[in-house]
Amino acid sequence: MSQTVETTTLTRGDRLLRLSEVKGKVALGSSTIYRRMSAGTFPKPISLGLGTVRWKESEIEAWIAELTVQ
Repeated sequence: MSQTVETTTLTRGDRLLRLSEVKGKVALGSSTIYRRMSAGTFPKPISLGLGTVRWKESEIEAWIAELTVQ
């Protein structure tokens, strides 16, 4: 049985954010965040196991910056 493992690199100083912190930064609710993730229009979180996920702060900030450019 083979299993694919996705690896993520954190840069120095990059924080891992909880959903509540992400919601505060982007001013969106949980449902909207997960709907946009499914559509591929919002950064996906990193799984830390047992239902625990975190988002890279740098990816959230890049997403916000991209919106302000458009």
